[in-house]
Amino acid sequence: MVGRPAVPEVIWARPERAGRGPRPAFSRADIAAAAVRIADAEGLDAVSMRKVAAELGCGTMSLYNYVPRKEDLYELMLDVVSGGYEFPEPSGDWRADLIALAQQARAMMHRHTWAPRLMSPVYGFSPNVLRYLEYALSCLDGVDARFGEKMELIAMVNGVVTTYVANEIATAERSRSLPWSEEQEHAVRTNYLISQIATGKYPRMAAGFAEDSGPIDLEGVFDRALHRVLDSFGR
Repeated sequence: MVGRPAVPEVIWARPERAGRGPRPAFSRADIAAAAVRIADAEGLDAVSMRKVAAELGCGTMSLYNYVPRKEDLYELMLDVVSGGYEFPEPSGDWRADLIALAQQARAMMHRHTWAPRLMSPVYGFSPNVLRYLEYALSCLDGVDARFGEKMELIAMVNGVVTTYVANEIATAERSRSLPWSEEQEHAVRTNYLISQIATGKYPRMAAGFAEDSGPIDLEGVFDRALHRVLDSFGR
């Protein structure tokens, strides 16, 4: 395929457009924005060079002069949505700053529900992702820990957020696909669980539900998961 590299390369080290010729008709930002619009509307699997080209009103083959591989397109997309973070001056409370950053990440992933699928170190070199990492590290300036330990903490926090949001999104998508309401299914499953616990086969679960049978506070679960990761840092 014309423009595709034969060896690994980082898209950000590549010129905006390979080869000589007239001034490029599009920028990477244009291409990435078009791909994000498609993914937001139809999901990540709907993103293709053909669809992006149609969105921009150009030929599919011409896009390979700008973006050699679909993986590069994914990296451009993740960089675009990572540009929406706000980076206030660190407060001096590194825990509070990282929690605030995690809340921003969670909100971003809910705006772009395809983003959790691309959360990978493979796409960790884009300008906006590097800005994110640099800011997160600045929040940890006062912490007595090695660089590698700080990066591990940031990765663990991101892992909690990504996993939690991916589950939230999957649950919501499943609920929308069912012919009954979420409340109806919850009631049926709860009644089944109660019937199983009543058999006496699961005494620990029975004792646990007798102690606390109220609804699960999902926001509380998210907050506690973050705090437990932060509590473990430095031990």
